[in-house]
Amino acid sequence: MLIKINGVEIAAYPKEFTVTALDLDAETTTRTADGTLNRDRIAVKQKIDLSFGPLLWADMSRILKATENIFFEIYFPNPESGEYETKTVYVGDRKAAVMIKKEDIIMWKGLKLSLIER
Repeated sequence: MLIKINGVEIAAYPKEFTVTALDLDAETTTRTADGTLNRDRIAVKQKIDLSFGPLLWADMSRILKATENIFFEIYFPNPESGEYETKTVYVGDRKAAVMIKKEDIIMWKGLKLSLIER
Protein backbone atom coordinates (compact mmCIF):
# COMPACT_ATOMS: atom_id res chain seq x y z
CA MET A 1 0.00 0.00 0.00
CA LEU A 2 1.22 3.49 -0.83
CA ILE A 3 -0.06 6.66 0.83
CA LYS A 4 1.26 10.13 -0.06
CA ILE A 5 0.37 13.52 1.37
CA ASN A 6 1.13 16.41 -1.00
CA GLY A 7 3.16 14.04 -3.15
CA VAL A 8 5.37 12.77 -0.31
CA GLU A 9 5.10 9.23 1.05
CA ILE A 10 4.00 9.37 4.68
CA ALA A 11 6.58 8.80 7.41
CA ALA A 12 4.94 5.67 8.84
CA TYR A 13 2.04 3.50 7.77
CA PRO A 14 -1.21 3.24 9.70
CA LYS A 15 -2.21 0.08 11.53
CA GLU A 16 -5.80 0.82 10.47
CA PHE A 17 -6.95 2.47 7.24
CA THR A 18 -10.69 2.93 6.69
CA VAL A 19 -12.50 4.67 3.82
CA THR A 20 -16.13 5.70 4.38
CA ALA A 21 -18.53 7.09 1.77
CA LEU A 22 -20.45 10.12 3.07
CA ASP A 23 -23.74 11.19 1.46
CA LEU A 24 -24.42 14.90 1.56
CA ASP A 25 -28.11 15.76 1.33
CA ALA A 26 -29.73 19.08 0.50
CA GLU A 27 -31.96 20.81 3.04
CA THR A 28 -34.90 19.72 0.90
CA THR A 29 -34.41 16.06 1.91
CA THR A 30 -37.40 15.14 4.07
CA ARG A 31 -39.59 12.25 5.22
CA THR A 32 -43.31 12.22 4.67
CA ALA A 33 -45.83 11.40 7.40
CA ASP A 34 -45.80 7.73 6.34
CA GLY A 35 -41.99 7.59 6.60
CA THR A 36 -41.18 7.73 2.88
CA LEU A 37 -37.87 9.45 2.20
CA ASN A 38 -37.78 12.21 -0.41
CA ARG A 39 -34.07 12.58 -0.91
CA ASP A 40 -32.02 15.19 -2.70
CA ARG A 41 -28.44 13.91 -2.51
CA ILE A 42 -26.08 16.63 -3.67
CA ALA A 43 -22.74 14.82 -3.38
CA VAL A 44 -20.90 11.74 -2.16
CA LYS A 45 -17.58 12.43 -0.42
CA GLN A 46 -15.05 10.12 1.19
CA LYS A 47 -13.62 10.14 4.71
CA ILE A 48 -10.31 8.39 5.31
CA ASP A 49 -9.59 7.35 8.90
CA LEU A 50 -5.98 6.57 9.79
CA SER A 51 -4.90 5.05 13.12
CA PHE A 52 -1.23 4.57 13.89
CA GLY A 53 0.66 2.32 16.27
CA PRO A 54 3.74 3.54 18.15
CA LEU A 55 5.59 6.32 16.33
CA LEU A 56 8.93 7.98 16.84
CA TRP A 57 8.57 11.64 17.72
CA ALA A 58 10.08 12.70 14.37
CA ASP A 59 7.60 10.52 12.43
CA MET A 60 4.68 11.90 14.47
CA SER A 61 5.82 15.45 13.74
CA ARG A 62 6.17 14.79 9.98
CA ILE A 63 2.62 13.38 9.76
CA LEU A 64 1.10 16.26 11.75
CA LYS A 65 3.00 18.90 9.76
CA ALA A 66 1.97 17.28 6.46
CA THR A 67 -1.70 17.63 7.46
CA GLU A 68 -1.62 21.13 8.99
CA ASN A 69 -2.78 23.12 5.94
CA ILE A 70 -6.47 23.89 5.54
CA PHE A 71 -6.61 21.66 2.44
CA PHE A 72 -4.03 19.22 1.08
CA GLU A 73 -3.82 16.25 -1.29
CA ILE A 74 -3.76 12.57 -0.35
CA TYR A 75 -2.84 9.76 -2.72
CA PHE A 76 -4.32 6.47 -1.52
CA PRO A 77 -5.80 3.13 -2.63
CA ASN A 78 -9.49 3.88 -3.18
CA PRO A 79 -11.64 0.79 -2.51
CA GLU A 80 -14.53 2.23 -4.52
CA SER A 81 -12.64 2.77 -7.78
CA GLY A 82 -10.18 -0.09 -7.30
CA GLU A 83 -7.30 2.26 -8.15
CA TYR A 84 -4.94 4.68 -6.49
CA GLU A 85 -6.38 8.19 -6.52
CA THR A 86 -5.52 11.70 -5.41
CA LYS A 87 -8.17 13.67 -3.50
CA THR A 88 -8.15 17.09 -1.88
CA VAL A 89 -9.00 16.73 1.81
CA TYR A 90 -8.97 18.53 5.13
CA VAL A 91 -8.16 17.02 8.52
CA GLY A 92 -10.49 16.74 11.49
CA ASP A 93 -9.29 16.40 15.08
CA ARG A 94 -5.84 14.94 15.65
CA LYS A 95 -5.28 12.89 18.79
CA ALA A 96 -2.04 11.47 20.19
CA ALA A 97 -0.91 10.34 23.64
CA VAL A 98 2.65 9.92 24.88
CA MET A 99 3.62 6.28 25.10
CA ILE A 100 7.06 6.08 26.63
CA LYS A 101 10.19 8.12 27.19
CA LYS A 102 13.43 6.22 27.50
CA GLU A 103 16.54 8.35 27.81
CA ASP A 104 16.32 10.77 24.84
CA ILE A 105 13.74 8.76 22.85
CA ILE A 106 10.06 9.66 23.03
CA MET A 107 7.54 7.36 21.37
CA TRP A 108 3.92 8.31 20.73
CA LYS A 109 0.90 6.07 20.34
CA GLY A 110 -2.72 6.45 19.41
CA LEU A 111 -2.43 9.01 16.59
CA LYS A 112 -5.79 9.11 14.83
CA LEU A 113 -6.63 11.31 11.87
CA SER A 114 -9.82 11.74 9.87
CA LEU A 115 -9.25 13.13 6.38
CA ILE A 116 -12.45 14.38 4.75
CA GLU A 117 -12.80 15.02 1.05
CA ARG A 118 -13.32 18.67 0.15
